[in-house]
Amino acid sequence: MSSIRKATAADLETLIDFAVREAEETEGNEPDPEGVRRGVGRGLDGVAPVAYWVAETEAGEVIGGISVVTEWSNLRGGDYWWVQSLYVVPEYRGSGLVDRLLDEVAEQAKQAGALDLRLYVLESNGRARAAYRRCGFGDSVYLIMNRQLD
Repeated sequence: MSSIRKATAADLETLIDFAVREAEETEGNEPDPEGVRRGVGRGLDGVAPVAYWVAETEAGEVIGGISVVTEWSNLRGGDYWWVQSLYVVPEYRGSGLVDRLLDEVAEQAKQAGALDLRLYVLESNGRARAAYRRCGFGDSVYLIMNRQLD
């Protein structure tokens, strides 16, 4: 049985590895490892508005992780919690760990008074979409758009 805990600075290398692997698997790209190190490091240091949790085996092996960023809503006067990353090592996929990580974050969001829990997922990632639906997520009325700044 695994347990879930808040990540610490000791989890930095693992969280960097998870972020890189997640990008490779879901988007087919290789992010700049130094950019990922800077991003995760600032989050763990409390500089960026992000929180991390990890799942670990009884032996202490970290087997999954999740991160959340907050977004203030002027209209509703509270924070939305956005799941920014979620990764489970392949050997533990299908074990219910995604559900447990999302349930932990949902409970933390409730305790913090968050408005709701949100995430974005690639349209082509049917497996992830099915998992998120199973965990209580539904389609949003919003379409995410972006503007490249290169």
